[in-house]
Amino acid sequence: MSPEPASRRGRLIVLAGPSGVGKSTVVAELRRTDAPLWFSVSATTRAARPGEVDGREYRFVSDEEFDRMVAAGDMLEWASIHRGLHRSGTPAAPVEDHLAAGEPVLLELDLAGARAVRERRPDALLVFLEPPSWEELVSRLTGRGTEPAEVVERRLATARVELAARREFDVALVNHDVRETARRLVDLAHPSDASACGDAHAGAVGPRGAGSPGRGIAE
Repeated sequence: MSPEPASRRGRLIVLAGPSGVGKSTVVAELRRTDAPLWFSVSATTRAARPGEVDGREYRFVSDEEFDRMVAAGDMLEWASIHRGLHRSGTPAAPVEDHLAAGEPVLLELDLAGARAVRERRPDALLVFLEPPSWEELVSRLTGRGTEPAEVVERRLATARVELAARREFDVALVNHDVRETARRLVDLAHPSDASACGDAHAGAVGPRGAGSPGRGIAE
C-alpha cells in the first residue's frame, strides 16, 4: 500500500501556555461541542482516581510498561511528575494513527512538553494560549483560593518564564473568550487553504525552541 499523501494527513496541534490561562477550559469546550478533533489521552503510572476511566482521562499503565514505551521510542513526550512520584506522557502510536487517517489531533501540554514534541515532530503546529493581561492571569491564579500563598507565588514565577517563551510558538491566541478561542483552534486544525493558514500565523511566528522530554508543571 502506498503511503498516505501528505495533503490528506491530519494536523498535529499542540496547545500550551501558563498555568491559569484556561487550557483545560478551552479543551473542555471543544469536547462539549464535539469539535472535529481527536484529543490525545496521556499514559500515566499513577493510580486511577475515583470516577476516572481507563482510556478516557488517562491510559493507566504500570512502571514496567511505561519503561518499555520510553525505551522503544513510543512516547512523543514524557515527564516525571511530583518529584518522581509518577510519570505521564503522550503515546505516539494513537497520535500517528489518527493523523494518518486525516484527523487533526490536539495535545494539551506545558512548555517543556511542547518543546519535546517540536523536537520529535517539527511539523506540529505549536499554539500558545496567553491571558488578556498579566493582571488577569494573577487574578485567575490567586482567585482559586485553594492553594497556599507560596504555591501561588511559585506558579506566578513559572508563568513569567513561560510567557517569555511565547515567540517559540507558531501561533499565539489571547484567551479573551473561551468559545472564540475554541473556534479559532478548530480553524487552525482545519485550514481551508494555504492563505488561511498564513493569516493564522500572522504576528505570532518566532524562533522554534527545542528541548528534552518533560512537562515541567505538575498536573
